[in-house]
Amino acid sequence: MKSFLEILNQHNWAATKATILQKTKNDVLAALNKSKLTVEDFKALISPAADSFLEQMAVKSKALTQQRFGKTIQMFIPMYLSNECQNICTYCGFSMDNKIPRITLSNAQILNEVKAIKKLGYKHILLLTGEANKLVGFNYLLNAIKLIKPHFDNVSLEVQPLKTEEYAQLKAEGLHTVLVYQETYNKQAYKTHHTKGRKANFEWRLATPERLGEAGMYKIGIGALLGLADWRTDSFMTALHLAYLQKNYWQSKYTISFPRLRPCEGNEHSEQYINEKQLVQLICAFRLFNEDVELSLSTRESAHFRNNVVSLGVTSMSAESKTNPGGYATDQTSLEQFTTDDTRPTAEIAAMIKQQGYETVWKDWDAAYQLLK
Repeated sequence: MKSFLEILNQHNWAATKATILQKTKNDVLAALNKSKLTVEDFKALISPAADSFLEQMAVKSKALTQQRFGKTIQMFIPMYLSNECQNICTYCGFSMDNKIPRITLSNAQILNEVKAIKKLGYKHILLLTGEANKLVGFNYLLNAIKLIKPHFDNVSLEVQPLKTEEYAQLKAEGLHTVLVYQETYNKQAYKTHHTKGRKANFEWRLATPERLGEAGMYKIGIGALLGLADWRTDSFMTALHLAYLQKNYWQSKYTISFPRLRPCEGNEHSEQYINEKQLVQLICAFRLFNEDVELSLSTRESAHFRNNVVSLGVTSMSAESKTNPGGYATDQTSLEQFTTDDTRPTAEIAAMIKQQGYETVWKDWDAAYQLLK
């Protein structure tokens, strides 16, 4: 079996970008009239030619999402365990070259955060750290999951890439989902934005979803940080990656996120900007490309934008997010990884979802269902 690196190497970045920009309105119409789309159809849907077809894309995306997922939005909340990091990345507040106070939560502090989050009603928690192998490596994560799992139905992880056998052990302790974003699939841009640390190893990070698949992880999340390179080309590479993983690790479920670059310590703007209209286009394109993939939208986006995309294709949202370790109860003044935009309380977002005729789901039941099959 070919690795995804081998597949990726077959797609020249500049040539791929050119083929996306060359797509025509006829290509878009052809994609909209298909029930099963190819990666070439996906190119058409994310191309400038699709701009005038956004309404048709949204209508079809809404229908496909309701058909597959019903009128539901799954709610989750991120919990940062540490801002220690051994990497230097141009876009991250935790970057090692930023002179910030560092904090790693102790067992007591972790449980303090858990208590505060539980009061908000969450049953699905996403654990995050900076990338520091010794301070917040496998053993720290294993201990954290053992502490946290009894309090939540669903535990997800977004941390440094680990080995296959480490993922398997964490899964045995109750880990449900792992998110690992490539940040950008453009090797030169990746090198520019990741100048030091283990994260600078493009190939090690790229192979992480394959290790997760080998470990039998229930759900795997991928995506690009929109703003580091051309968003259309990065999104195509993400779709290509998704197709590869679903073909070769079909036992796992998949989720895609759409993080846009946000201001943080050391970084203020992006030269590869994707606007809100284009983000809607991208969300709808992914839904039309794959009706089974889960699509997630974070509090990086504005309240107005999130209100308006509830019905257009997304299936999960975070709310009341704190991007600093201890931000819910322990140390609310510690530095954020990045600034959020939608800062509304959880109850307000749940009410907004209900007002639109959708149900908030606090737990992913699929894992339990799989055990009964």
